[in-house]
Amino acid sequence: MPDRGAQTETPDRDQPTLTAMGHLPAHLRFWIVSVSLLCLDLWSKAWIFANLDTNEVRSIFGNFLDFRRSLNDGAVFGSFTGRTELFIGASVLALGFVLYMFCASARKQRVLQIALGMVLAGALGNLYDRCVVKADIVAFQQSNGQVRSVIGKLVGDPDGPIISIGDWPEGKNPRTFQRDAVSIRHQGVVRDFIKFLPKFPAWVPKFAGADIWPWVFNVADAALVCGVILLLISPWFDRPAENE
Repeated sequence: MPDRGAQTETPDRDQPTLTAMGHLPAHLRFWIVSVSLLCLDLWSKAWIFANLDTNEVRSIFGNFLDFRRSLNDGAVFGSFTGRTELFIGASVLALGFVLYMFCASARKQRVLQIALGMVLAGALGNLYDRCVVKADIVAFQQSNGQVRSVIGKLVGDPDGPIISIGDWPEGKNPRTFQRDAVSIRHQGVVRDFIKFLPKFPAWVPKFAGADIWPWVFNVADAALVCGVILLLISPWFDRPAENE
């Protein structure tokens, strides 16, 4: 017969959860990932723009990936151009939310903490560019009515009837425009350089021959996207640790 005097241990549900805030291994996971990726992002951008010419393309993995210089005055996928202040404000809010999630996470949520470190690195890398890397942007209307922008560095007299904008940051290969036919702004931009080359096969309707991923990106973008994906799947990895 079972011993009625024996007591079974049950978890104390009123006991406060031990968070990562005061846990050294959790801080090491979070900060090592974020600082390492941030350093890699800033170093790679500086190296590419110092060693590649404006129109130079350097093949890395054959027909799969190459490096090329590109400047983005918008957000992800080149959207919302010219909204630098909005992006900076959104980035600051995102950074605060990431730090809050880390401090509130359980000590053994290792995958979550690594994912948050990746998101933090991606947000900081592009935030640095928008605050520090400044370029001139000349917007003009094409003959078909579409507005196109040229990002670079103004050379010569910006207030004269003819303006010239060259490659960023050297000012080489200037292009000239009528001053009254364009709009000019000076703002922060993000340095991109990674381009995927695979294209849709011929049997894919409407997309045959088009780039599967047409955008140029950087290490911060990759860290941000991969970090968000890892955040979404982290419960499947961290749940056993939480139950333990």
